[in-house]
Amino acid sequence: MTKAAPHTLAVRVYYEDTDFSGLVYHASYLRFMERGRTELLRDLGLGQRELLEAQGGLFFVVRALTIDFRKPAQMDDSLIVETIVREVSGASFDLDQRVIRGEEPLVSAQVRIAAVEGGRPRRMPADVRAKFLSVASPRGA
Repeated sequence: MTKAAPHTLAVRVYYEDTDFSGLVYHASYLRFMERGRTELLRDLGLGQRELLEAQGGLFFVVRALTIDFRKPAQMDDSLIVETIVREVSGASFDLDQRVIRGEEPLVSAQVRIAAVEGGRPRRMPADVRAKFLSVASPRGA
């Protein structure tokens, strides 16, 4: 089996993303990765507003996140956010995300996303789950 290609999103570092040292502030990486997850959903045809309206209030929340900061980015850097769907269950899915500059990994994260409706966990509708499964990395890849 081959490894699934990551979803990619290009991000430019702006002044507002940096701290007093001129390096990217740690919380900015969380925003970059959130954008990567949102664009993955959009590319799968899962607009968040449409899910809220069409699926009775379905939305996704970060349930757990482990992040490893390796090297800093600086203002004006051009970065890529890579997102891979690693595993899909009934009510959640796991992602691997990386922020890279060229080929250089800067930040990596493992993220568990849970499906929620009305403030409570819920199983994903079959069609939504199928979209995640269609791009999930084969086990052990």
